[in-house]
Amino acid sequence: MKMPLDQRLAEQLRQDGFCVIPDALPPETLRRAKEALDNAVTKMRAEGESTFDQKIDYTDANIRVQNLPDRDPIFGELLEWPEAIEIVHHLLGPDAIVASFTANIALPGSRSMKIHSDQALVEPGPWEEITALNIIWCLDDIYEENGATRYLPGSHNIRTFEELPADAEAQMTPFVAKAGSLVAMEGRVWHTSGANVTKDQERRLIFAYYLKPSVRPSVDWEELIKPDAAADH
Repeated sequence: MKMPLDQRLAEQLRQDGFCVIPDALPPETLRRAKEALDNAVTKMRAEGESTFDQKIDYTDANIRVQNLPDRDPIFGELLEWPEAIEIVHHLLGPDAIVASFTANIALPGSRSMKIHSDQALVEPGPWEEITALNIIWCLDDIYEENGATRYLPGSHNIRTFEELPADAEAQMTPFVAKAGSLVAMEGRVWHTSGANVTKDQERRLIFAYYLKPSVRPSVDWEELIKPDAAADH
């Protein structure tokens, strides 16, 4: 049984394919999440673990942190955040699974990745129903100049690759949100990371990627999560 969702948010998700909830995180939770992510990057580099994924990014000004639940307990809290879970259950049902939980930090000089929809990455078209969803946590103020995610309005109605406009990238617009906001974006929305053209501002986003259980997840949590971290959740 799906959990109820505020009618306004449900309508925005239906009409636009996304919704934004400002101030979803209390200030102290936001502070802890920022600190935990920054500490994770520092530890990864100290241990020689790469923060650059050359398969999807052009430069190392995009920092990628994988497997967040294993990095700090705060990330497990975010996976279970009530407002996020309400949206997940509303769109994907109560048996939805966490396919991945990652962070993308855009430093000055970072560039956009290729446009895509997260649902198109895991199943072939036509995409007649929602099977994927991203819950995006904004740890910084997100705006066009510092690399806000750019999306194609109305693209959650696209059913096949052939329906994607040839000038899709030119039609894209950025998500704008304050630090502490939650952005829910269904998997059929076509989007890309923005370019950070500022001189000294970074943009920290956390992505919780959920799937219907009929779709194979991209990670095996039993293999990735250390026993002590798994015991916390």
